[in-house]
Amino acid sequence: MFRPEVLTEANSPAVLHASDSTLVTPASPAHAGEVLTVFASGLGPTRPGVDPGQPFPSSPLQPVNSPVDAAVNGIPAEVISANGYPGAVDVFQVNFRVPDDAQSGSATLRMTSGYIPGRDIKIPIQ
Repeated sequence: MFRPEVLTEANSPAVLHASDSTLVTPASPAHAGEVLTVFASGLGPTRPGVDPGQPFPSSPLQPVNSPVDAAVNGIPAEVISANGYPGAVDVFQVNFRVPDDAQSGSATLRMTSGYIPGRDIKIPIQ
């Protein structure tokens, strides 16, 4: 059993604007309807899979075998893709769309994989 965990980059959650790969920060907040990229660990096995401790290949991409969900302030977000990150071990890239009705301010993001929730993290939304 794995527990999903959002990784950190520069002491912030590794949540990026998918359009330009910059970090989501208070100075550069997410927006309702925007696609974001999250880097996480602990999402479990992939298809067709790699041996434990081995990096994910660049081709073919390795989609996560279990259902991966994201929620912003408890509102389900559309998960566009969830794959092992090429060249990395136990690092996954998840792309999701911020719900159109997401409220501005400090929002709670929760990632779930295989019905196991990760810790809540905060992201700014404007």
